[in-house]
Amino acid sequence: MILPVTLTATGAAALINLWLAIRVGQKRKSEQVSVGDGGKEPLIARMRAQANFIEYTPIVLILFAVIELASGTSFALWLAMSVFLIGRVLHPFGMDGWKAGRMIGTLTTFLIMLGLAIYAIAIPYMSPLRVVPTETVQQG
Repeated sequence: MILPVTLTATGAAALINLWLAIRVGQKRKSEQVSVGDGGKEPLIARMRAQANFIEYTPIVLILFAVIELASGTSFALWLAMSVFLIGRVLHPFGMDGWKAGRMIGTLTTFLIMLGLAIYAIAIPYMSPLRVVPTETVQQG
């Protein structure tokens, strides 16, 4: 079974993670720190932006996958994925100093994760109960 939302989100997340890693590498070069953070606030901020991404993204991708498996692909899932990824791109700009980006990124991450979690918990209880038909015994 192909999960288009999950596959798209996972591919995009990999690209965002690569972008975050490149940003950390650029800051390491400009701050002349090859290992650790050297106590350099700009480098620490970039490292934390990538770490924050890694802390939240796996569970959200798992939620996308199990929801898509359980209930199928939907416009709402595409929308949630888009909002989540946009928030994850805005967050590191906030860590670099654009405070609104950090706030928007954090808020969208939390709201999408909360919504997906609630929906994932609700799915089994929203489905109609499935009754297994019993065999009829033929009397001879």
